[in-house]
Amino acid sequence: MSSKKTLRQILDESSGCFLVPCVYDCASNHAVEMCGFPVSLLSGGEVSISLNGVIDYGFTNLTDLERVVSRVAETASIPLIADIEDGFGGPLAVYRAAKILSAAGAAAIQLEDSADMEESTKILPRDKYIAKVRAALDALQGTDCLLIARSNADPSDPEQMKEGCERLQEAIDIGAEMGQYVLAMMVLVGNVEEAAEMAKIVTGPKIFADVRAYKGEDGHYHPSVTMEELTPLGFKMCSSHYTMKAAMEGMLEHGLVNYKNQSVAYTFETAPASGIESFSSSGMFDPQAYLALENTYTKGDKEYTIVGHQVEDYPDGFVRPDIKERL
Repeated sequence: MSSKKTLRQILDESSGCFLVPCVYDCASNHAVEMCGFPVSLLSGGEVSISLNGVIDYGFTNLTDLERVVSRVAETASIPLIADIEDGFGGPLAVYRAAKILSAAGAAAIQLEDSADMEESTKILPRDKYIAKVRAALDALQGTDCLLIARSNADPSDPEQMKEGCERLQEAIDIGAEMGQYVLAMMVLVGNVEEAAEMAKIVTGPKIFADVRAYKGEDGHYHPSVTMEELTPLGFKMCSSHYTMKAAMEGMLEHGLVNYKNQSVAYTFETAPASGIESFSSSGMFDPQAYLALENTYTKGDKEYTIVGHQVEDYPDGFVRPDIKERL
């Protein structure tokens, strides 16, 4: 039996708002859990880049998303939230998507009210979005998968801000009537003042989306809002994009030097986080644990990976999930 906590358990046990990194595949999700983050969020935009090689213009379909969710969730020791965009259609499409993705292992699905994928601030009429909310909640009955109701309303437009908040609170209320826990997200809310305005109407649990940082007069970047500021406003989680940027920066840095030198020596000697001096990242995926588990079944003493290489040590200072949570 898995020891993985449900998202609801983590939220109930948390004393304040906490950061939730966006991920896009099994490797990025493992890096997040190694660092100790309790929850991850599968970014629709970054899945599109990693899976399809193109930015998010609605190219990822439900089959694509099911495949990514099932693989990441199966190999994770922490709950995974899945961004399902507009649910791939009307209420029946949303119902099907919610059923499929909850079965694939999603701990929550994030459903937005966009009327046009290419114009994200064009929001659906409230009745059409609420119909999708009802469909999603019906599909999630009897599962541990939660619903995140997301509005793309523009907070700079007072009327749209009010409408977005009211429909999110309505989604929370419908969830309560159906015995289900719903969280609300307004994706364009970007600072503590807008978060406070949102909290006046959306009194239920909330998520702050995509926290950013801005350069101050001191020349350093500072977050637009802190977890301490969000907690008393009823925000439970705060999503953050950094994994793909960090991965690309690292690959570009190493690539430029290795290309210039026509050598991989720089990669061996440059390991500021893990300390693993190698061209391979396999040590970060705990090959020792695979061998130890295999040896319990074979009663042998195998010391090498399937390709014949001696395994590297798992880096110190990082969370080491039980291997059975990753198989």
